[in-house]
Amino acid sequence: MTAEAREAGAREDSAADGGKPLDIALLTYKGNPFCGGQGVYVRHLSRELARLGHRVEVIGSQPYPVLDEGYPALTLTELPSLDLYRQPDPFRTPGRDEYRDWIDALEVGTMWTGGFPEPLTFSLRARRHLRARRGEFDVVHDNQTLGYGLLGDIGAPLVTTIHHPITVDRRLELDAAEGWQRRYSVRRWYAFTRMQKRVARRLPSVLTVSGSSRKEIVDHLGVRRDRVHVVHIGADTELFAPDPAVPEVPGRIVTTSSADVPLKGLVFLVEALAKVRTEHPAAHLVVVGKRPTEGPVAQAVERYGLDGAVEFVKGISDAELVDLIRSAEVACVPSLYEGFSLPAAEAMATGTPLVATTGGAIPEVAGRDGETCLAVPPGDAGALAAALGRLLGDRELRLRLGDAGRERVLANFTWARAAEGTVARYREAIARSAHRARADRAASAPRAAAGRPAPAPAPAPERAASGDDRRAPAVAPEPPAPGDDGSAPQTPGRSAAPANTAGVSSESRATC
Repeated sequence: MTAEAREAGAREDSAADGGKPLDIALLTYKGNPFCGGQGVYVRHLSRELARLGHRVEVIGSQPYPVLDEGYPALTLTELPSLDLYRQPDPFRTPGRDEYRDWIDALEVGTMWTGGFPEPLTFSLRARRHLRARRGEFDVVHDNQTLGYGLLGDIGAPLVTTIHHPITVDRRLELDAAEGWQRRYSVRRWYAFTRMQKRVARRLPSVLTVSGSSRKEIVDHLGVRRDRVHVVHIGADTELFAPDPAVPEVPGRIVTTSSADVPLKGLVFLVEALAKVRTEHPAAHLVVVGKRPTEGPVAQAVERYGLDGAVEFVKGISDAELVDLIRSAEVACVPSLYEGFSLPAAEAMATGTPLVATTGGAIPEVAGRDGETCLAVPPGDAGALAAALGRLLGDRELRLRLGDAGRERVLANFTWARAAEGTVARYREAIARSAHRARADRAASAPRAAAGRPAPAPAPAPERAASGDDRRAPAVAPEPPAPGDDGSAPQTPGRSAAPANTAGVSSESRATC
């Protein structure tokens, strides 16, 4: 059904805000709901948008999003990549019969030369898909792809969520890198951030999840401040709720973290645990994430003799995760930086007392030190240990902070509020697009009345124009050789090892 047909009265019902129900295309190039915030965002936001009376079609690539059942207006359309980072064979070379078009060749060539292709290649596939379905959607919502393919005419107004600039991750990983080879590998992997920076500056409407992220987007990406709008996300407060029937496990500390991502600060929490156990021998840590076999966290566990005191759990269900958090005496967010921190909001929603750093937007979520959490500076194992020890030794303080934390989440950070705020920005984008269309028609009217046709728009170029590399292309280009450094692409199907990817983790980067 076209947008024109709906306007003619094919749908006369109204959404929760009294406006016309919207047809929304929600794009996500990664949808894993168990690792990384993007999949969690898509799952919960899409459900709440459907609850408000809108039709939501999630368009995603592998690992595909997991959507909640029971909502007929919520559907998933798979837009497959070559899935080059899948487990158990990440950085694989596809067989010749897997290649479908030049975008696939670009994807493989970029991976072979040490880059991360998926934001660009997903955007090109999404552009092709959306243009073929022109008129079916009222708005397109991109979940931080920021690829060239989403510039220009994609068939509907565009709204983009940027959780935080990935340039922050790049900087922190470079700071932690040892040796020139490792630093080169990090720079090559994050080469896609140059594209994201160019694209972000061209976007008409950007949503972000915190005031801290808004500032980072303006400062790091150069986006105009008036185009960036804060819509807080939150916890599923029906699922993440207190349950007195779940017993506390003495000494249990729980955290959600990717061990091989320096930004998450897990190594400082492991060091803090070693200090805490000198006064609280029962203290132990449960990490929701994959156990590392090498790297700083694995080395710290071995160095402090904590093999029996640090447990890693992965792939657990929502219900198991909630019960794990409920069973903890303390939840901890040790991150050096977060654009929002869903783990903080979810822990607080269960009534579990929180120790959190002041990195990035975490204070916006966790609240004031001593009122709704205990706050410590990022990267300070001694301060973490002191706060953890204080909470483990004071039951009354745990109860007070746990109750206050849940009240803060209920008042400020729910997915229902997030969906309402997002719909308001959708409607603004649609109105702005309609205004531009009317202005364009009005401008062409005098020319038509004088018998002179309006000038035809220039055709979209098939290839990127050469010249100043500092300007983003107006539409999706056919990119140069996948090496991003002038190297020629390999022949599809030819066996080749990827470029040096030492220290590049498919678990934390490619699968989340």
